[in-house]
Amino acid sequence: MGTGQEQVKRELLLDGLDCANCALKIENGVKKIKGINECSVNFVTKTLSLHTTSDMDEQVVEEAKRKVLRLEPHIRISEKGKHVNGHVHTHTGSAGGAHNHSHDHAGHNHGHSHSHGKHSHTHDQHQHGHAHEHGGHAGHDHSHTHDDAHAGHSHEHGAGQTKVLLARLATGSVLLTAAIWSPLEGWAQFTLYALAYLIAGGDIVLQASKNIIRGQVFDEYFLMSVATLGAFAIGEYPEGVAVMLFYQLGELFQGMAVNRSRKSIQSLMDIRPDYANILTGSGDETRRVSPEDVRIGDRIVVKAGERVPLDGIVRAGRSMVDTSALTGESVPRELEPGSDVLSGFVNKNGMLTIEVTKTFGESTVSKILDLVQNASSRKAKTEHFISKFARYYTPVVVILAAVIAFVPPLILSGATFADWIYRALVFLVISCPCALVVSIPLGFFGGIGAASRNGILVKGSNYLEALNDVKVVVFDKTGTLTKGVFKVTAIHPEGGRTEEELMELAAIAEANSNHPIAESIRAAWAKAIPTQGVEGYEEVAGHGIKVSVDGREVLAGNAKLMKQAGISYTTPETAGTIVHVAEAGTYVGHLIIADEVKDDAAAAIQALKKLGIRKTVMLTGDAKAVGEAVGRELGVDEVYAELLPQDKVERLEQLEAAKSPKEKMVFVGDGINDTPVLARADVGVAMGGLGSDAAIEAADVVIMTDEPSKLASAIRIAKRTRMIVWQNIAFALGVKAIFLLLGVFGIATMWEAVFSDVGVTVLAVLNAMRVLRVKNI
Repeated sequence: MGTGQEQVKRELLLDGLDCANCALKIENGVKKIKGINECSVNFVTKTLSLHTTSDMDEQVVEEAKRKVLRLEPHIRISEKGKHVNGHVHTHTGSAGGAHNHSHDHAGHNHGHSHSHGKHSHTHDQHQHGHAHEHGGHAGHDHSHTHDDAHAGHSHEHGAGQTKVLLARLATGSVLLTAAIWSPLEGWAQFTLYALAYLIAGGDIVLQASKNIIRGQVFDEYFLMSVATLGAFAIGEYPEGVAVMLFYQLGELFQGMAVNRSRKSIQSLMDIRPDYANILTGSGDETRRVSPEDVRIGDRIVVKAGERVPLDGIVRAGRSMVDTSALTGESVPRELEPGSDVLSGFVNKNGMLTIEVTKTFGESTVSKILDLVQNASSRKAKTEHFISKFARYYTPVVVILAAVIAFVPPLILSGATFADWIYRALVFLVISCPCALVVSIPLGFFGGIGAASRNGILVKGSNYLEALNDVKVVVFDKTGTLTKGVFKVTAIHPEGGRTEEELMELAAIAEANSNHPIAESIRAAWAKAIPTQGVEGYEEVAGHGIKVSVDGREVLAGNAKLMKQAGISYTTPETAGTIVHVAEAGTYVGHLIIADEVKDDAAAAIQALKKLGIRKTVMLTGDAKAVGEAVGRELGVDEVYAELLPQDKVERLEQLEAAKSPKEKMVFVGDGINDTPVLARADVGVAMGGLGSDAAIEAADVVIMTDEPSKLASAIRIAKRTRMIVWQNIAFALGVKAIFLLLGVFGIATMWEAVFSDVGVTVLAVLNAMRVLRVKNI
């Protein structure tokens, strides 16, 4: 990782992590353990990611497990994998069950750790929707049922738990109604209220007590217990029971909303193939196996309607494939023998025989799932702010509630303790920061999921947030704004020669060169090149080629070659590369060879300007005339040409120095020779990086198609995500502030207080889910 000691990444699956507050508590607790360099809990995928140094690895992880169980004893921990310098070891800490294809979260590990200049990206785990834990392929069924006190009040309820909770709520409601309307008084009536309270919320009080014993005082269980028991203490029995009932009902709705959003995010990632049809020794029979069991060189068959399980090359068959799950492209792609095919494509009609070129762990689908699932370990500043906010907010609120309860009755004449204690209890109920803690990570995770649906992989919510502040976009030219394929675009014969004669002479001269320009000339000739009478081939460095054809000298090259030979030539006004051709000292014409601009490149530049990008820049190693002509055609603000890779980094640093510190700069390259520049930019974006390991390693954002216009889509998704996240922050804090004031002045009762807690959370979670509705932005 660029440090003296090896970094090890370990991932623990926290089965039963059902509330965001608990996730925050675990993250804050585990962070303090000595030997842990980095730690994050992903509430959506129920994963704890740890970075430790290898010499302390085992004891640190054991300490982390003990800490998790001290904080949340009901959680079941299983380990998803361990990765040191490319070797993956699997540990499992929970009992193995049958091979279960339920959409729970279990791990599949693969990967590689990379380090470069500015960003250190470690990709070594992969989590997916199917419950496979790969350690000898033993599946683990991580179901969501917990038979303990906490289970009645989790944010995620299994079908059995939901029925039990609904039965308790119904019984509690009947007993409450009986207590209010029955003629009973005194102890008999109090007993009904107490029974109703214990049936409705006994588990909350029990969990609060356990947490206090473990030193975890300020959480929602504590707030609800103090508020409702306080209501009993001042004789507000009906309200104490009713608030607990309403709170539990709200928690049930909140759990359903969180579940739904988790499933929506998981379904975006439902591109993992379940099986592969491998051709057996005889060559005509197939056997269904796990994709992990297929090796490089094996041949697999993909029938119509099936998902391609591994990357490879089509060896037989023709078909249309749906690539939308990977690239966001709606138009199917045609495959034929020799075509590259990527895992995750869906075969539409024909049958394909594919030779596998990558193992499952290295396949495209694994890398995509890995990147998206691990994206949440790189948190946005907004998420860090909410974590800190929640840590200080609840204790402050508890202290304020104590002040409200006891100070006014002592200093205001006519004020009663019962009245002000009630107000303080209302204040406590309102104060729970659940809405923020739950909805904000969901918002960012949803934004990353929505981007992936559009063929854009964002490696962390910090990069998604950074895209909001981008004001300078720097593009590499070849392969990014242009197709990177040279073509003969014009043929200009002179001296009475025909186009065919000129092309033939150029093809003969370039027959033995491996230069891209020579290849484009041979491709344009597209016939057999005559070799009879051709001799004396000579490549003149930086000038071109000399060759003898039937004793006559043929020259093909740039203007310098013509000057050297003393031949007068025509210089056309063009943006392309010019190849002059002469025969026996006479100029016979020239060819113009150009790299084609991508279809959506000009539209991409316009879209970025509409989004408020202040400056677009293009860097290229091409000649100045070529670079400037492409820049003019596309409407790029600044063009820097004739740059070597190290010059690009230097130029990027100059652009960095010229902008304000608040502004962010993006570099977009094709990821092959742009690694140093991708690493140096605030946000490095790799174009068409699907299958290019260099791109996936070096970039912060990977655009999976060759379309520069996807950058504008990524920025729009980032802006939409931030807008929804800040709507939730403003809404939650705004509603709470209003109800806190109403509570202090005695206007709001506990009923409104519970709405401002649970109701706001449900609405915030539903609002966060809107991020997922982004389609082809």
